[in-house]
Amino acid sequence: MRSTFTLVYLIITAVLSGQESEIVAKRVVPQKAETGYAFTEGPAVAKDGSVYFTDQPNDRIYRWDEQEGISLWLEGTERSNGLYFTPDYKLVACADEQNRIILFESREERKVLLEGFEGKQLNGPNDLWIAPNGDIYFTDAYYHRHYWPEGQREEQVVRGVYLLRPNGMVTRVINDYKQPNGIIGTPDGKTLYVADIEDRKIWRYDILPDGSLENKTYFAPHGSDGMTIDNRGNIYLTMGKVWVYSPEGELISEIEVPESPSNLCFGGEERNILFITARTSVYTLKMNVKGVQ
Repeated sequence: MRSTFTLVYLIITAVLSGQESEIVAKRVVPQKAETGYAFTEGPAVAKDGSVYFTDQPNDRIYRWDEQEGISLWLEGTERSNGLYFTPDYKLVACADEQNRIILFESREERKVLLEGFEGKQLNGPNDLWIAPNGDIYFTDAYYHRHYWPEGQREEQVVRGVYLLRPNGMVTRVINDYKQPNGIIGTPDGKTLYVADIEDRKIWRYDILPDGSLENKTYFAPHGSDGMTIDNRGNIYLTMGKVWVYSPEGELISEIEVPESPSNLCFGGEERNILFITARTSVYTLKMNVKGVQ
């Protein structure tokens, strides 16, 4: 039987700044969907509501289904980390085995979308968000990998954020971060949120018609490994726990998870299940809000 302490540890939804969040379904706690992984990351929701996520150290992508549970989707993924689906629901990955962006046409066929920038190798693509028009924004952090060739170091002098357009053109749109990581945009394609995880700050930008960014605005005092957004415009961050901020930048909820979360997205047929990757396990949490991906 779970103790009161355990239940309190599992989830704390806070009432802050006079606002009641009411975003988590009543009397519901995070449920462990599966465990035994090395390090889970990169959850992305497919058209049918299933969620694909990575176990990067083991070079695998798994698929979670609300009814069927979890199954191995692919082994040998070029060390995929962050994942996201295109508007026509093809899976794109930040694959840092060779530091490139790849697209999975299927489990058997993949396509390289980007291999470098200005003649140099990327430092280590980490996470991505794909806008409704197909523009891909991705963070290029640097976390040295044991599987890289001996002597390999970061070639880009900036740990930046990049825009890869459907026509193959690529530009660096952010160049002033210590370590970019989590990233998410609004469903109308007009606003982008990016985490500088080392500087413990979240920034918000306006997205211009040409894909460039302006009006850099401080949003929240946390770094974040992963990010997602719900249908109320609330932004979800992962740093020790799940932090939820309103579109106005007010902290409205804190969700405790038994393991420190790395990333998250909304899945399920109704997009009302918060799917959380957390180190060696993955968790699900029934919500009163829905995802918009």
